[in-house]
Amino acid sequence: MQTQEQSARPWPSAPRAWWGGVVLMLANTLAFVDRQALALLVQPIKQDLGLSDTAISLLYGLSFTLFYVAVGLPVARLADRTNRRNIVAGAILVWSIATSLCGLARSFAVLLAARVGVGAGEGGLTPSALSLLADYFPKERLPLAISMYQMGIYLGNALALVIGGLVFTHIHPSAVILVPLAGAMKGWQLVFLLLGLPGVVLAALALSIPEPVRQGPGAGVPRASLSQFFAHIGARRRAYVGIMLGFALMILVGNGTAVWIPAFFERTHGWTTAGVGRILGPIVFVCGAAGALTGGFVATALRRRGVAHGHLAAALFGFCMLVPISIGFPLMPNPDGALALVGAMNFFAAFTFGGGLAALQELTPNRMRALMSGAYMLMANLIGGALGPTLIALVTDYGLRDARSLNLAMSLVCAVVSPLALALLWMGMRDYRRILSGA
Repeated sequence: MQTQEQSARPWPSAPRAWWGGVVLMLANTLAFVDRQALALLVQPIKQDLGLSDTAISLLYGLSFTLFYVAVGLPVARLADRTNRRNIVAGAILVWSIATSLCGLARSFAVLLAARVGVGAGEGGLTPSALSLLADYFPKERLPLAISMYQMGIYLGNALALVIGGLVFTHIHPSAVILVPLAGAMKGWQLVFLLLGLPGVVLAALALSIPEPVRQGPGAGVPRASLSQFFAHIGARRRAYVGIMLGFALMILVGNGTAVWIPAFFERTHGWTTAGVGRILGPIVFVCGAAGALTGGFVATALRRRGVAHGHLAAALFGFCMLVPISIGFPLMPNPDGALALVGAMNFFAAFTFGGGLAALQELTPNRMRALMSGAYMLMANLIGGALGPTLIALVTDYGLRDARSLNLAMSLVCAVVSPLALALLWMGMRDYRRILSGA
């Protein structure tokens, strides 16, 4: 139970809280621009560096995840007791520099090392950001705030596609360009080089957001020991495992397909790289942003109407819709049908995050929130980030043994993983309801 001192802690003013939320959303946007740019560049990078689908998946998934995982938990521990705003600013600067270094890569090994640096930087963002949001906004407004933060995923994915598409309308991905100081570069390298530059400005802007007073149970208490952290999880293990593992598996579906969707349209429907960026980017943004905001409003409305488990009920609905959509979109016989289902998939994937991540914050005392967010990101990136792209690539390269069967590989992976994610989230919600009822 909160003490009188804890309950009297002032919340930031609405303008300061929403300013912080907007800057964190922009940081998440930039993170996903830098991360997702590789997906649009799969085909030209494969051709120039002579790589297989499996090697590309390592660049997107495993390389990114290795240092994301290595950095994420230690930084999360730090965020539970130090200035989270400064951690966010430093993280932005690190991954932006690493993104520009991707543009200087001339070999698979150098590109792999630069992608590891991107993961190392981004590992510091989300645990600190989610902890900040939980102290900017009271729990009845938290799902909407988290949904706005998660909009950055879809805005970032869309911008990566649109920017790449616009560049490649005028410059072929494999064309050689002379760049001052950098020398001769391919078109795809130039994209990476340019995408790293805005991060320097955003890192400075991040220093303007407030570092709020910590709120809720555990506020003002020294950070929890690892034994206390694991004891807290153990007492609520079905809720935590169901929510975290369920989301990790659905991220496997979303992240795995997101990497290969541009290549899918190029291989199955004969689109160009520029065409994919121009057409797919706006669909990802509009549908993803609409889904994130709608999911946040629905989760908030359910709680206001007295549905105690409304946060996860909204997420569960999104998971139900994602099962047939994720299995079906790669099998559509024409590109228009596939695009419509890709849009729907982005909508319902975004719909789930506001309520789901708010539920995790609600279950967790303040002094453990960043560490819990770090543990969630660890699971999401190990399973969804590293395994998703690679699993689809392995099915393509070694199961079906035909790059043109990428669509079948995507559908097969989704047919196994999506229903399992739904079952796990259902298990988590049952225990979540029990905890909220005090049983």
